[in-house]
Amino acid sequence: MSRIRPHLSGSRLATAGIVAATATLLATTLAPNAGADDIPTRATALKNAASALKEHAGSLGLTAAQDTAVRDVIVDADGAQHVRYDRTYRQLPVLGGDFVVHLAKDGTYRSASRATKDALSLSSVTPRVSAPKAADLAATVLRAANVGETLKRLTSKPELVVDALHGAPKLAWRTDAVAQDSAGNPVAHTVLTDARTGTRIDAWDSIEKASGDGKSLYAGTVPLETTAAGSAYQLKDATRGGTYTGDAANKTDLCILTICLNRAPSTVFTDADNRWGTGATSDRSTAAVDAQYGTDVTWDYYKDVHGRKGIAGDGKGSFNRVHYGNDYNNAFWDDSCFCMTYGDGDGTQLGPLVSLDVAGHEMTHGVTSKTAALTYSGESGGLNEATSDVFGSLVEFHAGNSSDPGDYLIGEKVVRSGLGRNALRYMDKPSKDGVSVDCWSAGTAELDVHYSSGVGNHFAYLLAEGSGAKTVNGVGYNSPTCDGSSVTGIGRGKLGKIWYRALTVYMTSSTNYAGARSATLSAAKDLYGAGSAEYSAVGAAWRAVNVG
Repeated sequence: MSRIRPHLSGSRLATAGIVAATATLLATTLAPNAGADDIPTRATALKNAASALKEHAGSLGLTAAQDTAVRDVIVDADGAQHVRYDRTYRQLPVLGGDFVVHLAKDGTYRSASRATKDALSLSSVTPRVSAPKAADLAATVLRAANVGETLKRLTSKPELVVDALHGAPKLAWRTDAVAQDSAGNPVAHTVLTDARTGTRIDAWDSIEKASGDGKSLYAGTVPLETTAAGSAYQLKDATRGGTYTGDAANKTDLCILTICLNRAPSTVFTDADNRWGTGATSDRSTAAVDAQYGTDVTWDYYKDVHGRKGIAGDGKGSFNRVHYGNDYNNAFWDDSCFCMTYGDGDGTQLGPLVSLDVAGHEMTHGVTSKTAALTYSGESGGLNEATSDVFGSLVEFHAGNSSDPGDYLIGEKVVRSGLGRNALRYMDKPSKDGVSVDCWSAGTAELDVHYSSGVGNHFAYLLAEGSGAKTVNGVGYNSPTCDGSSVTGIGRGKLGKIWYRALTVYMTSSTNYAGARSATLSAAKDLYGAGSAEYSAVGAAWRAVNVG
C-alpha cells in the first residue's frame, strides 16, 4: 500500500524513495518436482532458452544492438520451462522490453510472452534534454504531488532508458525523485521524461506502502520460532531463512539519490524468557510479534501453496523494522534492503500497520517486481496493486487464525474511527470505499492505481466466491456484476493457483486488464484444461467486470 490519505494507497519501492530490484522467484508453479530425475533442471532450462533466443531472435525482435539478462526461471512439474528476460538496447535498459520464453520438456520452443512487439530501433541514444533538466522536472512533479508540504533533502537521479511501454520506443529519462516530508517520512515519485523533447511521459508514486510465543496486537497469542543468544532469545527465525524483526527506534532513513547516508536501525528484538509482547502498544515488542508472525505466515503461504521458499524463492529471509518514524501511517516493502518497514499509525485514522493482510500485501510487491514487474502506472499499476491485495487476503485465509479470520476486506484490523469506514478496501464491491471502481472502462488507466485496482479485486472475488449475497467467516458480502450476469465461484485455492501462474509465467511489465484476462485464461488452461469449468469461470468473471 502507499502513503495514507483518507483513502489508503500504495506503490512499488523503497525507503526514502529508492527504487531497487526485488527478489528472484525460482519456485515451481504446478507442483514440486524434486526427485523427478527426468525433469529439466534450472541450468538445463537456461541452456534451452539460450538456444531458443538464437533460433528465434527475429520473432523476438532481438538485434545485434540488444542484449538480454535472465530475471526468472520456472520449471513446471511436467517439465515445461519458462524463462523470463529483461533486455537492453545499446546498453540502455528497455522499459517494456521484458519477455518470457516458453519451452516444452525437451527444450523445444513453444511461444513467447512479450511486453511489447514494437521494433527497437532508435536513430540516436544521445539525449537532447540534459540530465540536470530531467532532474529538475522530476523534482517539480514530486513537489506538485505533495502540495502544502515543505519537502526536505529533495534529490533526483535521472537514468537514461529506452521507453517501449508508451507507444513507439523512444529515448527517455527515468528519474527517481525522493525527499522527506515535514514529519521526516519518505516521499518519492518516478518520472519518465522524453529525452528528446522534455515532455513528461508518465509519473508514479514509487513507495510501496500500506500499510514464538507472542501476544500480538491483532492475531492473539501466536507461535514464534526464535534464536537462542546466550541467556536470551532473538526474534529471528532460522527455519524461515533467518527472517527477523528489529526496532527502528522511531527514526527514519536519510537517503540521497541511491545512497542511504543513514538508515533507521533494525536492532533485533531480544527477550529473556522467549515470551514476547503483552498484546498492548505500550510494549514495543508487541508490534514486533505481529510483524514477525505476518512474515512467517506469508512465507508459509507461498511455500505451502506455490512451492516457493521465501519471497525471493531462494530460501533467504527478509527482515522487518517496526516503530518507523512518528505516527507514520504506512508500511512499505523496500527492495534495496529486502525488508518490510512498519509505521505505528497516527491512532486516529490508523493504528500500527502490522496486520496479516498488510504484511502479505507488501511482501507480494517483492514477488511481483521480480517476476512480471508490472509497471506502477496505468492499468498495469492497478493490476500490481490488485495482485498484492489478492495475495494479502489469501495469506490471511491461509493463516487460519481465529483472532484474525480470513476475509475480503483489506486492512480491516488497522483502521481506526477517524478513517470513516471499517476497511481500507473492499474486494467484493470496491466502490464501497468511495473512490475505487468495480468495472473496467476506457478511463480506468487514468485512475490512481489504488482505485483502478478495484477491477482486479472485483474479478478475483467473483472468481473465488461468485456474485450475489454471501457470508464468509461471519462477514457479509454482496458482489454485483457489471453486465448483470450471475457468476459461480471456483474457490480461493483455485483463484490463487491461477493468479500466481499468470503472474509468474504470462504477465509482463506492460500487462493491462485485457492482458490479465489472457494470462489468467492461459494459466487456467495449463492447470485445469481449456474445456474445464475453471477456464470458463475465469472468462465469466472477467466479463462480469467489463473485461472481455
